[in-house]
Amino acid sequence: MTGIESYVVEFLRLTFLSMVPFVLAGQGTMLSGRTGVFNVAQEGIMLVGAAVGFLVSYLSGSVLVGVLAAMFTGGLFGLLLAYFTTTLKMDQFVVGLALFFIGLGLSSLLPKIVIGVTLTPPLIPTLKEVSIPLLSKIPFIGKILFSQNLLVYVSILLSIILWYVLFRTNLGLRIRSVGENPKAADSLGINVVRHRYTTSIIGGMLMGLAGAYLPMVYTGTFTDLMVKGRGWLAIALTFFGGWSPLPILFGSLFFAGVEVLSYRMQVGGSLIPYQFLLMLPYVATIIVMIFTFGKARVPAFLGQNYDRERRTL
Repeated sequence: MTGIESYVVEFLRLTFLSMVPFVLAGQGTMLSGRTGVFNVAQEGIMLVGAAVGFLVSYLSGSVLVGVLAAMFTGGLFGLLLAYFTTTLKMDQFVVGLALFFIGLGLSSLLPKIVIGVTLTPPLIPTLKEVSIPLLSKIPFIGKILFSQNLLVYVSILLSIILWYVLFRTNLGLRIRSVGENPKAADSLGINVVRHRYTTSIIGGMLMGLAGAYLPMVYTGTFTDLMVKGRGWLAIALTFFGGWSPLPILFGSLFFAGVEVLSYRMQVGGSLIPYQFLLMLPYVATIIVMIFTFGKARVPAFLGQNYDRERRTL
């Protein structure tokens, strides 16, 4: 394998490695949005998921327990979002921002309470590569696709399953109908409240897992604000992907590729100031959204609260 081929393989391998937080947070946003619940607390949920996942992994000595704790925490935030918006009919954007700030504060507070302030932060074992027999030996693509950690495979499989459920099953039809016209769905006997609660909780769990991925794969420890805007990018990614699981998966590869490119340019000694390189993912987001935002097909009832007692929507 030549030097250029090795560079390309490593770049693509890191892109798949880096796409996971985008995929999980994007699919979580999409899923709750499909029933009309627009979650804008991704950044806060990912931060608190990262903190809780790291702390529980550190205290229990088990990465699996940490993953479950992060998902539980994210699910709790999703439950709060559903309760305040679906049951109490509060403004979704205001509630989402409040949950973001709660998550932001908790993510900074919890490590200080549990561990304290230390010069050398404790470390947890990171997820190891799981090479798929035979497939990992395929030239070129074997190293890229089939020598990754378990959550890379999970995120790809999850995207395929969500696409199938949403567009090929009766359950998916019910979910989409709640986000398009909850009044009509309600008249057909579909439980709008239950679907909104369920998708909000599952969406929150995916966001919590997206946050936990960062210390469990990238750093082995938790640092303040380590999500670095990925939660906000997940919202743009969902619009970019047209609120559909497979386009969100492909869009995640694009966002991850830009992120990997910016870091590799820094390491490679680029003459461009590193501050500008750090801006690359966000600049790419703005450019993409300029051309795609107006064409995005969003659920008709996105961001609105349903009240069955009202005569009209």
